[in-house]
Amino acid sequence: MNIQQVKQRFGIIGNAPLLNRALEVALQVAPTDISVLVTGESGTGKEIIPQVIHQISSRKHAEYIAVNCGAIPEGTIDSELFGHEKGSFTGASGSRKGYFEVADGGTIFLDEVAELPMQTQVRLLRVLETGEFIRVGSSKPIKTNVRVVAATNENMQRAISSGKFREDLFYRLSTVPISLPPLKDRKEDVHLLFRKFASDFGDKYRMPSIKLSDDAVLLLENYDWPGNIRQLKNLVEQISVIETTREINSQTFRNYLPPLKDNSPSVIKESGESINERDLMYKFLFDMKKDLTDLKKLVVELISKGGNIDLSRDQVSLLNSYYEEIPGQPTPTRNLPSPANENDNYEIRQEELEEDYETHEEIEESLSLEEREKELIKKALEKHNGKRKYAASELGISERTLYRKIKEYNLTD
Repeated sequence: MNIQQVKQRFGIIGNAPLLNRALEVALQVAPTDISVLVTGESGTGKEIIPQVIHQISSRKHAEYIAVNCGAIPEGTIDSELFGHEKGSFTGASGSRKGYFEVADGGTIFLDEVAELPMQTQVRLLRVLETGEFIRVGSSKPIKTNVRVVAATNENMQRAISSGKFREDLFYRLSTVPISLPPLKDRKEDVHLLFRKFASDFGDKYRMPSIKLSDDAVLLLENYDWPGNIRQLKNLVEQISVIETTREINSQTFRNYLPPLKDNSPSVIKESGESINERDLMYKFLFDMKKDLTDLKKLVVELISKGGNIDLSRDQVSLLNSYYEEIPGQPTPTRNLPSPANENDNYEIRQEELEEDYETHEEIEESLSLEEREKELIKKALEKHNGKRKYAASELGISERTLYRKIKEYNLTD
């Protein structure tokens, strides 16, 4: 089977050299049992490559199972992949086969493989190395003959460097890497895809297919398409339904294109890492806690020495930062001595210092982020009667992260 036959069989549109190269590699590795790692941006159609490999291989009559690793909670993913025995955990009323047992002799497609928790990565590595796995709650190894094709849109080298993904598993999965190009690198295919989607939606909604004017085609081909094929398909469907005129000019087409943003307001790049608003808030609170701790130490020293100490420039700056003038309010009369004037009289009432010390200590105690986080999780679980899905949604975190926090703080829901 050649590349053109594969495109016709699987409905693949395009003639870009990078796309053809990816299909060529898939055809070469299909007859073997080599593990394949498909990489590419979200929306590039990575799920089609495992189907091509499976259907052309000798395993085509056996099971093909696609698993989205990012959609399965951390606490149940081992059970889903490898199965479990009766009574192995709460709710395990019977034994269950996992995907690796069901797909024996076939192919498993692990989408978003970079989202696998570390303990599951260890189990997966064992399967790839020895062809054996152990059900959750069992001690008996089970043999399996499964071909693994994985896919991810993550930068795997960065994930390895950050400790998120095992390096040995990466090399075992990526025996043959296949990279799918983003739509911005397939300029010659964009119009072909547009016409195909327009025809499909015309048939679906029983209306004439939309067409683009020459200037609209130019705009189509020069747009970067950050959402790739998925974004293009959704846009074509939107225009097909909304517009009554079947020929779309550049002005009309431009109204449907979202503006490209170089910098997202909710994400800041710092040393190659993404920091969201919650992380920034935590960083701010930690910095505030550090300042208050330094201030507390200074106040204790002032109390113990009756206020007769020489302040450094940093200490003067720290104190002044807490007593600077606030618009609309009277300025407190607190004159701090300069380090240069050692003979200045600097008197502070001990009662006032003790009061400030107690205030700062109360603030510091209230800034215990772990306790605050623990309390928020408790309240969310109580509010939703222990339903983690709704609790995680209210807290603004994933269900997997909530499960990890529950284990970390020894919470019971």
